[in-house]
Amino acid sequence: MIYQLGWTTLPGLRGLSVSEFRATPTAAADNESGVAVEFADNIQCDEFLRQVEEHFAARRFTNSADAFDTVKAYVLEHAPKQ
Repeated sequence: MIYQLGWTTLPGLRGLSVSEFRATPTAAADNESGVAVEFADNIQCDEFLRQVEEHFAARRFTNSADAFDTVKAYVLEHAPKQ
């Protein structure tokens, strides 16, 4: 099943943070406002969301474009290969 991943980018004292990662099942992937990833099931998807949340918990960015590009690259590199 294909999921559209999204997240929230929030300002902080040390820069922008990304959190609140979420996945929505979709038939039409939109890689402009998020990233689409295929998972075998909901369990695999939830596990990956926890991994991404943990990875970016302490990371800070100087601008939203950098945050978006970095998260997108990480997801595409580390998502399970179907």
